[in-house]
Amino acid sequence: MPRSRIDAAAAISVMDLFTIGIGPSSSHTVGPMRAALMFMDSLPALPARVQCELYGSLALTGKGHATDTAILLGLSGYRPESVDPDAIADILAAIRGERRIRAGSAAGRFVPFDETADLLFRTGEFLEAHSNGMRFSAWVDGQEEPLVRDYYSVGGGAVLPGAEAIAADAQLGHNVVQPYPFSSGAEMLALGESTGLSIATLVLRNEGAWRAPQETEAFLDSVIDAMSASIDRGIKGEGLLPGGLKVRRRARAIHNRLLLQQNALGPAQIFEWVSLFALAVNEENAAGGRVVTAPTNGAAGVIPAVLHYYRRFVPGADRDGERRFLLTAAAMGFLYKKRASISAAEMGCQGEVGVACSMAAAGLAAVLGGTNQQVENAAEIGMEHNLGLTCDPIGGLVQIPCIERNTMGAVKAINAAYLALQGDGRHIVSLDAVIETMRQTGEDMASRYKETSLGGLAVNVVEC
Repeated sequence: MPRSRIDAAAAISVMDLFTIGIGPSSSHTVGPMRAALMFMDSLPALPARVQCELYGSLALTGKGHATDTAILLGLSGYRPESVDPDAIADILAAIRGERRIRAGSAAGRFVPFDETADLLFRTGEFLEAHSNGMRFSAWVDGQEEPLVRDYYSVGGGAVLPGAEAIAADAQLGHNVVQPYPFSSGAEMLALGESTGLSIATLVLRNEGAWRAPQETEAFLDSVIDAMSASIDRGIKGEGLLPGGLKVRRRARAIHNRLLLQQNALGPAQIFEWVSLFALAVNEENAAGGRVVTAPTNGAAGVIPAVLHYYRRFVPGADRDGERRFLLTAAAMGFLYKKRASISAAEMGCQGEVGVACSMAAAGLAAVLGGTNQQVENAAEIGMEHNLGLTCDPIGGLVQIPCIERNTMGAVKAINAAYLALQGDGRHIVSLDAVIETMRQTGEDMASRYKETSLGGLAVNVVEC
């Protein structure tokens, strides 16, 4: 199966890693929406017709992941960070009823669109550069041949243009000169040792290559607030999740029950709260609500749940600590993106929930007072015990086992952080070694276990 990897020397920002969008999938919903809008806004003139062909995992599980919805929204000029989730049903009804789309960001201009003929799922076919491929075509007056462009959704909502441009796009980070660049866990620890800076401070100072520290902190605050809002909305939601599996939302009932037990709060109840936080986010994600890719939508509940654990159950927790949590987690996310992948279509779920668990473990260890070495150890533990985790969503929906898997990832991250803090940071398996092992495992994993719904639970559980 084709795949690509980000240049390890390229600079990545926290704004690339944490983005606010809608569910249910960063790679199958957020990325395709962005690609569709990019295509429409790149056209030299109003087209007479546009077409989108989906390949690889997007074709195999796209309908369960709302890729069709994402394409229609993106072609019509909507952005994942700003579209109103409550308005999407009406927008889609108008597109399908009128059989036309708004021409990207152009207000008042429309293009005919027949979904049956113009949105095609090329099941079993792959484009050359990545398993999440899209091909857009536009017929513009005065041109004999359609204008054709390929895009790839490479994980976490990130989109790269056609095969020739991927290498060039990866080089863009070389134009950014960071004061403390690192492309491995070993380099990260060495920088911390030589400068005396924490991992969070290294990342914050590197972000200064793009913007002032106050702007980065304001962005982090918006991410923190969006994560909290996704928990709050998830707790309030009721009823069945869309898609046909008839999965009932559980967060509200669990929340009400836990409220009755607050006077008898013990370790078991704390972990139940953590599970609730993750469950709430991923039910909201599955319902198409607004969440933060952290680093993906399929794993969107892990980091918010552990961050909320820090806020609610750790004495002395404050907003500065929450920012340090995210900056530290981001450092680990950079390494996974540079040295492997955060795409389930490439790595299986170890690249999503596994990476989120590793990031959350590092963030929590940092705000609990861990040294850089202990933080790196926590991140390693978080991934080591997610190696080989497959992505086998039933019915192509980000529901079973995805929602509960986030609760397990969150609890495991907390366990990893405290386990690392019991040692002095010295350990046998390095973070670099476990990332390379994840990459090799993902390469060896059969494609049917990588977000195709062709193996695992997806074929052994009968859909109701």
